[in-house]
Amino acid sequence: MSNTFTLAVTGQSLIKHDIRDVGTPGFRGVQEVLRKADLSFTNFEGTILGNHGGWPLKGSFFGSSEPVVLDALQALGFQAVSLSNNHAFDLGPSGVLSTLEEVEKRGFLHAGVGRNHAEAASAGIGSFGGRKVALVAMDGGPGPDFMYAADATDSRPERPGVNRLRLTQVIEVDDDAFERLRTVRDKVGYTAMDLTNDSQPDDPPHIELEAEIGIARAIFRRSAKFGRNVKIDERDMSRNLAAIASAAEEGCLVVAYLHHHHWASDWYRVPEWVSAVAKQCIDAGAAMFVSHGAPVLQPVEIYRRRPILYSLGNFIFHVRSEKSLWTAPEVWESVIGLCSFGVDGNIVGMTFHPVVIGGSEASKSNILERRLVPELVGEANADRILHRFRQRSAELGADIEISGGVGFLNL
Repeated sequence: MSNTFTLAVTGQSLIKHDIRDVGTPGFRGVQEVLRKADLSFTNFEGTILGNHGGWPLKGSFFGSSEPVVLDALQALGFQAVSLSNNHAFDLGPSGVLSTLEEVEKRGFLHAGVGRNHAEAASAGIGSFGGRKVALVAMDGGPGPDFMYAADATDSRPERPGVNRLRLTQVIEVDDDAFERLRTVRDKVGYTAMDLTNDSQPDDPPHIELEAEIGIARAIFRRSAKFGRNVKIDERDMSRNLAAIASAAEEGCLVVAYLHHHHWASDWYRVPEWVSAVAKQCIDAGAAMFVSHGAPVLQPVEIYRRRPILYSLGNFIFHVRSEKSLWTAPEVWESVIGLCSFGVDGNIVGMTFHPVVIGGSEASKSNILERRLVPELVGEANADRILHRFRQRSAELGADIEISGGVGFLNL
């Protein structure tokens, strides 16, 4: 076993096109960075339209890809993908089966979806660079219950789907607002049966009667202040932590992954509950925690000498101009993280390499279809991205030094 193991991590890859014929210098630079690692990892933000077919289960935000995009990711240097995200079920169980078939055919290390719950919740395990690596991947939604994998029972067949960390959004209000909401609920005659009907096709959420009010699909909680929070399902959390602990006990370097869309109103701010989940994963034995969902670059934190990457934003982001809400420049900027671990699973070095999807020139155009691939950028743009990243990471105690358009973590 070598003294260090280097893992490359990127933003999420929402890929719809075969990008292997792109030969820009900036894109070649990205490939060179990824190939410095023993293992390169991304989130495949999608589902495959393959041998099992499928039907769109979403409206405007539906997305599926042909199997060839997996060849493109592999050619780029990726050997590991998380599959648990809000697009994984866009074609239903058929899409999950096609995705698994095509990912397994290519030999990717993968986790996060399965033919049933047991498979979806299992760690993906493989050997790279002389190290045994495990991936435990979760999705926090929001999403309908039927997108999440289920095992067979005496009365129900199994369901292919996604590994869940159930998160229930709660809107916190003060005493006065809470009593007004209670009055509204009572005056319109909104009952528990109404909540059950409005929650379909899901089961109704659990409501703490004295502290919470459920109206339609919203849960309001009595609090000292106004805010938004989530309730974390304890059984789901315990189950995922057990998978992490089991893989760590087997000697694996464990990557814990979470995809979610429960962002703060300020996209750059890390919600407290995410930090708590990340640290529980590391306490259970994960060598690092990686998250996607928030479409921007969020800070890095080092906890117990192990990195937490709260969001690396986007790496490949194939969206259509006429439908896109993603016009902010920061949505198209990120970093590639090269994380080097010692034999004890602790971080011994970390560098950050800024990228802009489409490169600096394409970012000047509103035609998003031109933004096909991530590109390393010149030192001026790199320093701009890194200074913002360094400032936000410093608030969480991480010290990043910038030199030559690259960020270096000081340990």
